[in-house]
Amino acid sequence: MTTTLITKTGRTTGSPESRRIRNTENIPAVIYGHGMTPILFTVGRRDLRVALSGPAGANTILELHVDDKKFPAIVKELQRDPVKRTVSHVDFMQIDLTEEITMAVPVHLTGTAKAVLAEGGLVDAAVDRIEVRASADNIPNEILIDVTSMTMNDVIRMGDIKLPKGVTAVLDEDIVIVTVLTTKAEAEKAVVAPVVDAAGAPAAGAPAAGDDKPAAS
Repeated sequence: MTTTLITKTGRTTGSPESRRIRNTENIPAVIYGHGMTPILFTVGRRDLRVALSGPAGANTILELHVDDKKFPAIVKELQRDPVKRTVSHVDFMQIDLTEEITMAVPVHLTGTAKAVLAEGGLVDAAVDRIEVRASADNIPNEILIDVTSMTMNDVIRMGDIKLPKGVTAVLDEDIVIVTVLTTKAEAEKAVVAPVVDAAGAPAAGAPAAGDDKPAAS
């Protein structure tokens, strides 16, 4: 399902013009791809925010209305103001809905790893997005990874993740996607076993239990 986004053509290039456009709550934009001549236009800031507010976010398949033409497109790049972090320019890429494209899809962890929590560990996503390849109309909104059965010694690699039919990962299968971290409190519980002799007594020169000072020479 595509989302309609209305645009307005007729803008010119240059920094002064771009500033003028942004001051009117519009954003300078361009669409290119599939051998077409790039088209310059503007898009309303609020309109863009609404169009990308669905579950697919920036991966939303859009139907751009440019004058009397309609282009299936995706956001290729959102340029942001380095200080305000507001969107300052948008690059759209025209796509063929039947052709495969590569996109970065968000990773979300589901379930509760009770065995990890019981030992003071923490399940952590090593990456927040996974690049996948699929036809434009088959790109998933998110990749869900169930961590319920994880233990302290487990990791989940790319090859362990089942992707939807028709979707393939660009990453190598051995790349770690989810791992387990040991919390600081748990790490501080670790102790070093005392050195003992064959009879079970502390070896010569070894500190007595509870004594962190070195033995006298």
